Amino acid sequence: MTAMPRRFCAQESAAIGDPLVGTASHAERNLLISWPRAKWLRSLREASDMPAEVSALIENIAAHGRRVNLIHRQGQPSHVHRIFLMPECRSHDVPREELASFLHALRDGATLERWQTGTVHGSMILCCTHGRKDKCCAKFGYRTYQAIADEAQHHEYAFDVWESTHLGGCRLAASAIIFPQLRKYGRIGIDDIPGLLRAEATGQPYLPCYRGDSRLSPPEQCAQVAALEWLQARGLRGEVSVESESAIAEGNRLSVPVRWQTAGRQGRLVVTCVEYELIRHDTCADYAGDGATPSKVWRATQVTALASVDQSV
Repeated sequence: MTAMPRRFCAQESAAIGDPLVGTASHAERNLLISWPRAKWLRSLREASDMPAEVSALIENIAAHGRRVNLIHRQGQPSHVHRIFLMPECRSHDVPREELASFLHALRDGATLERWQTGTVHGSMILCCTHGRKDKCCAKFGYRTYQAIADEAQHHEYAFDVWESTHLGGCRLAASAIIFPQLRKYGRIGIDDIPGLLRAEATGQPYLPCYRGDSRLSPPEQCAQVAALEWLQARGLRGEVSVESESAIAEGNRLSVPVRWQTAGRQGRLVVTCVEYELIRHDTCADYAGDGATPSKVWRATQVTALASVDQSV
């Protein structure tokens, strides 16, 4: 009997043209707790040796709007937890026996000063390696994490690189998020890593793998990326600002105004974004479960340039 070939949702997602852009949803308020990867369970915020009181406090904090992820990197002591609060950009070192006290203080709005180690300078890069959640994150995520960490160290980039539990979008592995900017990436290949780190080192997104700015809605992310690609195609580098309040909806179509600015020019675009239905497997577990299901995706279909101004005149 011939064995069935292994199926990976990330490979299928790319093959059917499942878009990267518009998939960058992520909470703005985050609690990141170092915990050895070998102890992670399927939940993004649970570990097999996590005390019950700590687990209950984490669930309570998550229920009140702060996303919790476990993170890991080699050399971090297993029972001294490095904790980051975002967007506060604060770091703390908390011994295992004091973790419940720290979480009580965080939940109750009390001072955390006794555990604080400093302020986060530069950017954090989290790369999903959560194999217990999805096998694509193990197959593609870990080698990508290693390559990102090696490249950052080799070029002495000011990035703090960690493995992470589930970041959303397993089918888009290898995936990563940048804090505090909240830029998300997917389908990161080894060849993409030098360009991604060079771009992020200058405060710019790396467009080939960019999923969008997590603070924007899916169609706004599509408009943002389309505007950045429009600038890049013209040899321009600058900032874009999505004017969400002026967007015009018509059926499954949204016309989104975007303002752009470079060192010497500025202008406005209107990006047309259209919602489609796509039948896909969101995770590898879907192959043995509910199978492929319909999902809504957004694509930018047209960019219309309005008047631009030369600021040097």
